[in-house]
Amino acid sequence: MHSLPSTQFQFDTSWIIYSDDHLIVANKPSGLLSVPGRGADKQECLLSHLLINFPDAKIVHRLDMDTSGLMVVARSAEVHRHLSRQFQERQTQKTYHAICSGHLNTPSGYTNLPMRCDWDRRPLQMIDFKQGKGAQTFWKVLQQNPESFLVELTPITGRSHQLRLHMKSLGHPILGDNLYADPYSLQLSNRLLLHAKTLSFTHPITEELLSFDCSANF
Repeated sequence: MHSLPSTQFQFDTSWIIYSDDHLIVANKPSGLLSVPGRGADKQECLLSHLLINFPDAKIVHRLDMDTSGLMVVARSAEVHRHLSRQFQERQTQKTYHAICSGHLNTPSGYTNLPMRCDWDRRPLQMIDFKQGKGAQTFWKVLQQNPESFLVELTPITGRSHQLRLHMKSLGHPILGDNLYADPYSLQLSNRLLLHAKTLSFTHPITEELLSFDCSANF
């Protein structure tokens, strides 16, 4: 039996979007790690909560702690291997919603900026055209507000902090981003306004295409 000695989050059954004998689809809250971090104070995470009711849960992919939204979790080694391969071979489809600072005059576009870790300022990432790995993101403005806009982001690659850094590089950081936003954009929200809204993949056992849509609460 798994237990949580100290928690900041109260598990809610609404986190579970879908479950069967083979996998779980969960809506991770903002501020909760995907997997345990280093140190006793970083053991609470989505996985630790899921293990209480799903002791066979195995994390397939991650979201940043401050990003909310959809994650698929395997319930066996076989399903974990199959799902991991789908992510590695870009056979899954994901879209995110974010609220970013300023105005974008172009309604949609494509960003192709290679990235790597900024080793002197970890965990920050940086754009590097010589040593960076390819990173591509499609974006589409959904709603313009007086000082910000709602945008749909579709990552082609899955680099760490890709969406956050790409939007900053366009001059429109995500509101509440404590790593990449300017002071003004940071103070406009008490959380990172980035949410994994849709997720599609092939069920490893039934081979059915599963698609999920979970709206952001911002």
